[in-house]
Amino acid sequence: MFQNIYVPVDNSQHSDAAVRLALSIGKASGAKLYGSHVYAAKLHDKRFRTMESGLPEEFQQEKELQKQRVIHDSLITKGLELITDSYLLVMAEACREAGLEFKGISLEGANWKELVRDIEEHQYELVVMGSNGMGLVADSLLGSVTERVARRIHTDLLIVKETDENKSESDKIVVCLDGSERSFGGLKAALELAAVFNKKVEAISAFDPYFHYGMFNSLNNVLSNKARKVFKFEEQEKLHEEIIDNGLAKIYQSHLDIAIRIAKDEGIDLQTKLLDGKAWKKVMAHVKKDPPWLLVLGRTGIHSDDKMDIGGNTENILRLAPCNILMMETEYSPPVEYLAEETIGWTVEAQARMQNVPDMARGVAMKAIQQHAVAEGYTMITSEVVEKAIRALLPPQALAAMGIEFSEKSEAKLEDHETFELSFECPSCQYVHHKKRPEKCPVCN
Repeated sequence: MFQNIYVPVDNSQHSDAAVRLALSIGKASGAKLYGSHVYAAKLHDKRFRTMESGLPEEFQQEKELQKQRVIHDSLITKGLELITDSYLLVMAEACREAGLEFKGISLEGANWKELVRDIEEHQYELVVMGSNGMGLVADSLLGSVTERVARRIHTDLLIVKETDENKSESDKIVVCLDGSERSFGGLKAALELAAVFNKKVEAISAFDPYFHYGMFNSLNNVLSNKARKVFKFEEQEKLHEEIIDNGLAKIYQSHLDIAIRIAKDEGIDLQTKLLDGKAWKKVMAHVKKDPPWLLVLGRTGIHSDDKMDIGGNTENILRLAPCNILMMETEYSPPVEYLAEETIGWTVEAQARMQNVPDMARGVAMKAIQQHAVAEGYTMITSEVVEKAIRALLPPQALAAMGIEFSEKSEAKLEDHETFELSFECPSCQYVHHKKRPEKCPVCN
């Protein structure tokens, strides 16, 4: 659970709600809370100077004008400092009553810039922030400061939208899973919060088969006869339909199956639901129908680039969801055996090839090959993958001792492109990585 919780405050209703929720989480985990407020004294000084030409005539003399500048600067700076202290004192008192350690942080400058700088420079584990601030206007979905902070920090962020203290709480946490490590990080956080707050957890996974149908329909209207023949359009369309109808559903269901096993390990009975359609729209329809206490999702998704600030689905959901949202930066990689068993398939030829492995060693060998396939990015194990994996995992003398043999044809095929390789064994999961030393293990990270 989170041990260092950071809460930007501004005395708005969303800020007050964020403080209350942070206190609840803090009491459950014994966390230290940090309250911060940013005031912009220099901004007010600049604005005053731009208005000087409009001052009454008696203030236009240089001596009087300078006097007014000093008075204004002093009053504004001192006043803003007092306001900041007052905001922080309210949170400090709430922490004292809850028996939690508190530290107040007063910052001067542009609000979102100073918040981002302070969060990025420290090791806060969770930022709890209202979706809107004092500048809230009707129909505002997400305040500009909150959005700017969300795009730039690399810390788990809980955006608070629910402000009604008297509204009955939902008993459910919903987690969005797409197979990314951030989405599984969200699952782990949801399971911890559910155990503490006595909530149910539901995992949902949404895949979109209709995009590919639309793409092929669009191509159908523009491809020339020559292009259709080169592209083998009809064959490709049929193949994609088969992949879309069966493959995508299977992949996204596997994310849910892995989640069920992770939850079971923690003694939680996980509910799951597979959705088909545009991901963010399906998620929105699901949570609007039955708003959860908390919606959890990754900052970016499975197909995101490393330089992406927020994924497209996450961005839409941050704005539109009617409930509190936990956007995860923390990553979690499921146990490799879960990934292997739920996501890896075997061809008929590969299964037949495994019959060459003695019964006593077959189970261990299959598990090792599955782990090898996960690490190398395979989702289907072929007979060639079997041979490569066994050769990578077992030295020649072990192959001979176990009675594992390969045909001369496969020997020659592999020797054609075999070269001397260094091997590096992970001290955590014992996976053997070849060629060059990796920065982190591709299996267990």
